[in-house]
Amino acid sequence: MPSEDLATHVPSSPDDAVRWLREARIDEVECIVPDMNGIMRGKIIPREDFIRLIGDGVRLPEFLFFQAVTGDTADESTIVNPLDRDIRAVPDLSTMRLVPWYEEPTAQVICDCVFMDGTPVDFAPRQVLRHVLDLYAKRGLRPVVAPELEFYLTGQNINPDLPLTVPAGLSGRKESGHQAYGIEHANDYDHVVNLIYDYCETSRIEIATMAHEAGPAQLEMNFRHGDPVELADQTFLFKRSARLAARRHDMVATFMAMPHQDMPGSATHIHQSIVRLEDGSNIFVNDDGSDAPALLHYIAGLQTYVPAAMSVFCPNVNSYRRIRLESDAPINVHWGRDNRTCGLRVPDSAPISRRVENRVIGADSNPYLAMAATLACGLLGLEEERLPEPMVEVDAHTLGVSLPWHIHQALSVLQESEPLRRVLGGRFVDAYVDVKQLEWHLYNKVISSWEREYLLLNV
Repeated sequence: MPSEDLATHVPSSPDDAVRWLREARIDEVECIVPDMNGIMRGKIIPREDFIRLIGDGVRLPEFLFFQAVTGDTADESTIVNPLDRDIRAVPDLSTMRLVPWYEEPTAQVICDCVFMDGTPVDFAPRQVLRHVLDLYAKRGLRPVVAPELEFYLTGQNINPDLPLTVPAGLSGRKESGHQAYGIEHANDYDHVVNLIYDYCETSRIEIATMAHEAGPAQLEMNFRHGDPVELADQTFLFKRSARLAARRHDMVATFMAMPHQDMPGSATHIHQSIVRLEDGSNIFVNDDGSDAPALLHYIAGLQTYVPAAMSVFCPNVNSYRRIRLESDAPINVHWGRDNRTCGLRVPDSAPISRRVENRVIGADSNPYLAMAATLACGLLGLEEERLPEPMVEVDAHTLGVSLPWHIHQALSVLQESEPLRRVLGGRFVDAYVDVKQLEWHLYNKVISSWEREYLLLNV
């Protein structure tokens, strides 16, 4: 195999994967599983050991899916097995890629998790997304998605009690003000962005466009449209690539929803359309290019169920600092055509590209779960043949808040939504709520600097 093909080659079989590993002289393989927060868990295995277990997978403890973002475990969950049993992480060989930043040739592969009897782990995020896609397939449909991901570059932050700082760019100066779509302001971080592009090219992550967002050193990367699992994989791997590229230049790439107190938040916008399996035609348009009833049903599903899925779209305490009246982020689920103030936007497009953009989702969301949840909401709308509220042609921020204000409230709404429990899986919902409630309890123990500043001597 020519050396230039090693980075782009997608193994088609176990034998092909073995040949690729040896021709690329891979030293180790990272077997990766996304947990509830989208954090990478797994094992690093020498190449020949990996080859011996390539069909059976590696054993991992089931509790990894019950770890909070802090590393604490939701031990009281009714879903996790009290015997702390093993599951098998079976490599999806189509995801095998080079890891571009190591000196020794290293590969990474995303794994699907199964119980020891071979049945899928129903609360594993990648499996939750696959389950939703299977429900579409039973209706003869296939979703197509395109994520847009915003993030900040910041200075190194050794002391978490201190606010984040804006890093100096190539100009030697730190940005101030709001410079959305500024070309020269984006150029100021070319050294980081170019390294991100290099990492993405080596690891088969397809970036379509890049832009400077409104915050200082805030960037947005847009991915090409395609299969939801593949795009979730790419988004999952991209976050690590961006973090490592920033670290090489003494910066931090953060996907926190609201890293700076008085600056815009960071979102994940997911564009979604639904096509027929038989011919690939878009169900959102009629033959004459006009809107089909399915588009309105899909939007109505999002309007009805996005508030109930809010804890998946905005999964952390920090996420809700972005959803506020004075923010550019959406505060409700009104819909409009090419109206960016709405939580649900139908961009101007050719009929073949007719789609809906969910703008509620935070950059801190787990990409597998965010895609599963937004597609689940739309599917429920198609099943129930709901009709949406009237389209709005004004600033949707003037129409009030209709989304949960806090993670604790959002978790309660999710737990009580029987339609979402059915589509996403009841065991997944219970497991997810257990993890997120643990995080809420841990956060609620912390006394903030604001409380010390204003309550210590005044009350």
